[in-house]
Amino acid sequence: MSNELPKNNAASSPGDPIVEIIEMHKWFDDFHVLKNINLTVHKGERIIICGPSGSGKSTLIRCINRLEEHQRGRIIVDGIELTNDLKNIEKIREEVGMVFQHFNLFPHLTILENLTLGPVWVRKTPKAEAEETAMFFLEKVHIADQARKYPGQLSGGQQQRVAIARSLCMKPKVMLFDEPTSALDPEMIKEVLDVMIDLAKEGMTMLVVSHEMGFAKSAAHRVLFMDDGEILEENTPVDFFENPQHERTKLFLSQILH
Repeated sequence: MSNELPKNNAASSPGDPIVEIIEMHKWFDDFHVLKNINLTVHKGERIIICGPSGSGKSTLIRCINRLEEHQRGRIIVDGIELTNDLKNIEKIREEVGMVFQHFNLFPHLTILENLTLGPVWVRKTPKAEAEETAMFFLEKVHIADQARKYPGQLSGGQQQRVAIARSLCMKPKVMLFDEPTSALDPEMIKEVLDVMIDLAKEGMTMLVVSHEMGFAKSAAHRVLFMDDGEILEENTPVDFFENPQHERTKLFLSQILH
């Protein structure tokens, strides 16, 4: 069985829709956290979502794999609508990988064991095949020599690369990144971004919540700006940074670009 990830035929030109969000709303009790979200993500497309703290960015991507439940509107992932149907939720979670701000590795398991857990238990992959796949992706994130160590023996940047490799072991069609570098020391950020840029070059469909504007400029097809639960602006990286349209976007960029 090939360890290659699902690929878009032309990584530089996104293909058919793989995630569709239609008039989606989300509340936390009385707080209207997401308001009328409409977004289509195409296969092979990389989208960066930025905005101030509390704007709904993380909640938006967490709704895509049902870590948060939306109350109105529709979310369709690879042709499957996300509803209360547990089978549909499980199918979507098998196809959507997620990398969090904190690494969420099991401290009592080795790096290799962390990576094989999902394929063995969820996809029923034979252990030997799962280990071969794990080593393939550890090599891809330049950390194969750490396979027998435990998470606590690795740096933060190394642990986040392990977390990325763990998601890749499930052969996802879409990868969600929720501020993957925000918990890292500055010198460790580059090693994680380099891995993400490699994934982008291979055509992985990616939605990334991040303030790493250099990554947005070099790897994104589109940049979305959110504030107060709404997508206020979306554009190509060049137009987003050089010619922002919304006053709130201009203010945000002036505060983060020095």
